[in-house]
Parts: sequence; C-alpha cells; structure tokens
Amino acid sequence: MSDSLPNAVLALGANLNLSGNGPKVTLQKALDALHTKGVLIRAISRFYATPCFPAGAGPDYVNAAALIASDKTPVDLLQVLHEIEHQFGRERVQRWGMRTLDLDLVAWGDTVLPDHAGFDRWLTLSPQDQRQQAPDQLVLPHPRLQDRAFVLVPMADVAPDWHHPVLGRTVTEMIAKLPAEDVAAVTPL
Repeated sequence: MSDSLPNAVLALGANLNLSGNGPKVTLQKALDALHTKGVLIRAISRFYATPCFPAGAGPDYVNAAALIASDKTPVDLLQVLHEIEHQFGRERVQRWGMRTLDLDLVAWGDTVLPDHAGFDRWLTLSPQDQRQQAPDQLVLPHPRLQDRAFVLVPMADVAPDWHHPVLGRTVTEMIAKLPAEDVAAVTPL
C-alpha cells in the first residue's frame, strides 16, 4: 500500500468481555482483523483504562487509537469498521452504551464531511440532543473529538500534531483545553 495515502485515525474501545477475553484482547484482535481487511496500520497507541462514558453506563473501558491508511473511501472504511464490530459481537441497541467493541473513524487527514455546514450542525448540537440523535452519514472529524480525553489522550500517542481542519488546533492543544481531571482519568495499562 502506498505511503502517499492520507493518514486516518481510529479510536478503539471496549468495556465488555467477549468469549472469555477481556477488552484489551478484543482490541488487539480487532487490530489484527483490520490488517486482514487491507487496512495499513502505521502506529498503535498504548492501551488505556478510561472511565465509562457517560458515567454509570457500564464497566470502565479500555481505549486506544491507531494511525491507519487505506485505499478505501472514508465511507467504505466505515462499513469495514461496522463489519468488524459485528464480527466481535457489537450490538447497536443503546447510544453510548456498553459494548464488546467500538471502532470510530475520528479523522481522515484534513477531510471535513459531509461538508462544513453539516459538520457545524453536529459540532453545535446540544448535549441533550447528542444523546437522542445519531448522524445518518459519516461526520469527520468526529464532532465530539475535542471534548473527549478518552479519544485525544490515545490519539496523542500516534498523531499529536494532527491539526483539526475546522477548530484549528492540534491534538496536543485540544488536550490542554480539557479539564485536568478528565485527562488524568485516562491511564496507561
């Protein structure tokens, strides 16, 4: 696969056991599955223990990030991610609920999808509406990326200088804007 392909970032998470394996094993196996689907994995973050989000929604998570490249389109790659999640027992029954595997495409170079206006709609959605609504199409960068230490801290391991194409901040700068207690709660395993 060509080095000229744009870098993308995946956020990985799990908080339920699968087939007797803990979330950390599931994440590693999911990375292996990505590789078998033709996704080039350029870097993998450390694995982190993170408090469940939202609080009280289940056991704490194991989270990681991967810097990847693919010759697929972002939408086609999202389909591959959903297939792998399904293979690992993911059931989409509750927004932000417990899961055996969560694979989120959070950034694709400097791509903004569906467009700037569509991104802005999801960026400015109220917290209450965020719980009730899910986009019917891929939104990039992930519209909550800048708010989530459990995504940004692992992402800093693989793409600390990635520059948010709308907010104009690097991963390191976005982490610095988060509450210190949120960042401290994301601990390496």
